[in-house]
Amino acid sequence: MGKIYDAAALRKALSQRCWRPMLDRAEILDDARAVAVKNLTNNEEFFNGHFPNHPIMPGVLQLEAMRQLSELLAEDKLSPRADEQIYIKSVTKARFRRPNVPGDRIRIETEIVGAEGRELTFKSGIFNSGGPTCDSTFTLAVRPLPGPKPLPVLFTENDRQESVKWNEEQTKALMPHRYPFLLIDYVVKEEGSAIVAVKNISADEPVFGNMAVPVMPESLLCEIGAQSGGACVLSRPENKGKLGLFMSIENAESLEPVVPGDQLVIVCDLPPFKSRFGRGSCKMLVEGREVFRSTVMFALVDA
Repeated sequence: MGKIYDAAALRKALSQRCWRPMLDRAEILDDARAVAVKNLTNNEEFFNGHFPNHPIMPGVLQLEAMRQLSELLAEDKLSPRADEQIYIKSVTKARFRRPNVPGDRIRIETEIVGAEGRELTFKSGIFNSGGPTCDSTFTLAVRPLPGPKPLPVLFTENDRQESVKWNEEQTKALMPHRYPFLLIDYVVKEEGSAIVAVKNISADEPVFGNMAVPVMPESLLCEIGAQSGGACVLSRPENKGKLGLFMSIENAESLEPVVPGDQLVIVCDLPPFKSRFGRGSCKMLVEGREVFRSTVMFALVDA
């Protein structure tokens, strides 16, 4: 038996980046492999918003669980200084195969499959009693902690105003997500097959409650892109009454940390599709700088 982490040890080890504990117990098997368990229960807050009356563990929280377990292996190999942090630099592929629901117990596995400089590539998977639910290949790297930023430019064309395409209530009418898992605020406009959505990043959000240094997790940036794509396709008349299920992250790349005070502008292009599967690309900008990009796939099903 290798090193064991109980819940208290996990909170201590992951305190800088652990916005929500997604592991209950973990074991380091050897220098390159680790396993963990996560019990799912009705009392977990994220089930209230994903989805009401049909609770499913969000795919990106499975990605977050794999990241947290992988960080336990990465810590002594990447050796971040006090002014640095480990983050998800890129996701090469993440597939969400079947749902995890309240009452499930899941097993998380991860293995180091590549190393280059201060970057480690992991192949990870999640299983419940029915078999595999998720697998992913992603790279963890090290970057400096974000320092103070100047005040943002306020009241631009992307700020909420009467002319926005869908205000917060109209956006909620399109989306099945609710608090605490509704991650876009409104939609500014449509541009052909694309929409421009906004997510304001606030220090008061629950995601930042346990973080020593508040930075929006890359797993949630993937979800913001997916929800923007969902709003784009569910707004089309032919998809009325449908539900968009997140199927995979084809690729994702983090270019810059996203922190409280940022206004995240999401440009999501999702061309019309004839089958029930759709594929969209998203880029996210803060004051015109691209900070994150992703390509996602999802399926349309009857609500």
